[in-house]
Amino acid sequence: MEKSRRNFIRQASLAGAGVMLSKTGWSAKSYKRIIGANDRVRVGVVGFSDRHRSSHMPCFMNHCKELNFEVVAVSDIWNKRREEGAAMWKQKMQNDVKAFRNNDELYNSKMVDAVFIGTADFQHALHTIEAVRAGCDAYVEKPFAETMEDNKAALKAVKETGKIVQIGSQRRSGSNYHAANDFIKSGKFGPITMVELTWNVNQPGRWRRPELLTQLKEQDTDWKRFIMNRPFEKFDPRIYLEYRLFWPYSSGLPGQWMSHQIDTVHWFTGLKHPRSVVANGGIYQWKDGRRNWDTIMAAFDYGPEDDMTKGFQVTFGSRMHNGDEHPAEIYYSNGGELNLITNKISPKGGLTQRSAAAMNMSANLLPELSLDNSEQVVASANTGGDRLTSNHVRNWMECVRSRKQPNAPVEAGYYHSIANIMTTAAAHTGSKATFDEKAQEVEVNGKVFKY
Repeated sequence: MEKSRRNFIRQASLAGAGVMLSKTGWSAKSYKRIIGANDRVRVGVVGFSDRHRSSHMPCFMNHCKELNFEVVAVSDIWNKRREEGAAMWKQKMQNDVKAFRNNDELYNSKMVDAVFIGTADFQHALHTIEAVRAGCDAYVEKPFAETMEDNKAALKAVKETGKIVQIGSQRRSGSNYHAANDFIKSGKFGPITMVELTWNVNQPGRWRRPELLTQLKEQDTDWKRFIMNRPFEKFDPRIYLEYRLFWPYSSGLPGQWMSHQIDTVHWFTGLKHPRSVVANGGIYQWKDGRRNWDTIMAAFDYGPEDDMTKGFQVTFGSRMHNGDEHPAEIYYSNGGELNLITNKISPKGGLTQRSAAAMNMSANLLPELSLDNSEQVVASANTGGDRLTSNHVRNWMECVRSRKQPNAPVEAGYYHSIANIMTTAAAHTGSKATFDEKAQEVEVNGKVFKY
C-alpha cells in the first residue's frame, strides 16, 4: 500500500507538472532530476572514518527522519571498518545496510543517490569525482584537495554534472559567522586591514592511532586503492591510519585547520585566494617519525590582483605542543575589531581622537556590538553532533531535495584548497608562493609547484 500511495502521489505530481513545465521552460528530463518530497534519499558512506562515526552520523540522525533520508550502504577498503560501519548504521537505521569493498562496487550497485565522503585528506577530491560521475550528490570533508591537479579535476567534474556538493566547512552554517559576514559586507566595519588566525593544541596523541596500528594488516585492505594517484610507497599502517602526519597524503596543519579559517576570509571578502604566501615552521616537539610539521606560521597577502595598493595581511599560526584548543579568528579595521572568539564587535584598537588629532583627522571607532545568535566553534577533531556541523549537514540534505546551492558549495573548497596548496608550496620550498590566475596553478620562483 505504501508503494502504491507513493506511486500515485508521484504520478499526480508529474501530471500536474505539465502546466508548470510549459511556464518555466523546464524539460521533462530536468524535472525528473528533482527528488520528490515523498521519495526517500538513499545515502552511502564512503570511508567509515572517525570523523564520520563521531560527527556525520549523529548529525545525520538529527534530521534523517524529518527529511526522509536513509543510509543504505558503506564502502570501505579495510574490512574492519567496513563491517563496523555496516553494523553501526544497520542498528541506527533499523534497515539493511550493505557493505562494499570499494567505491566501484558501491556505484555499480546503483543503490545510492548521495554519499558522505570522509576519507583521507588527499582522497577527498578524487572521491568527489567518482561520486558525481556516478550520479551522486556528496557531502565532502575538507580539505577539498591537496594538489591543483586534483582540485581542478574535481571542480570540473562537479560543474559538468551539476550535482549538489557541500564542502565540510561548517562555519558557513553558523549564525554568528553569517552575522559577521553581513556586518563586514554592509561596509560598517570599514576596509579590513589584517586578520589573525590561530589554532593551538597540546596533544601528543592528536592524529595518532597507536591502538589500531597492530590491527591493520595489508591483506585486509587494498593498499593500491588507498594511495590512488600518489607516488607508490610500500604498505605502511602509519600512513594509512595516521595520514594527517605524512605528506603527500595530507598537508597537516594547513589542510586540517587552516582550511576552516581561511575559508571565512574568502567568504567575508569575496576574494578567491591570496596574492602570495610565505611560511615557515618545523617539527619541534613531537619527534615521532612524522613528516608534517607540529608548528607553522604563514603570512598571506590578500587584495585585488589589479591594484597592489589595496589589500591586507592574514596570518595563520598553529602549534601542537602548547594550546587550549580555542581557535581564534580576529578581523581588524582602522576602527576596531571583529572577534570570532568572543563573537563581539568592538572599538578595541580603533583610531582614537587623541591619536587622530595630530594629523587633523577625526576618530574612527566601531560601536560595541554582539553578533546575534552566536554559536560556539567546537575545536575538537571529533565534533560529535555539534550544532554547526548539524546545521551544515541539514543544509546539504535540504539542498539535495531543492537542488539549490548549499552554504559551502564546491567553489568554497576549490578556493580554500588554493590557499592550502600555496601554504604547502611556501613551507616546502622556503620561498614565496604565488598563483597564476590564467593557468590556475600555484607557482614558486616562476615554476609550477608539484609535490
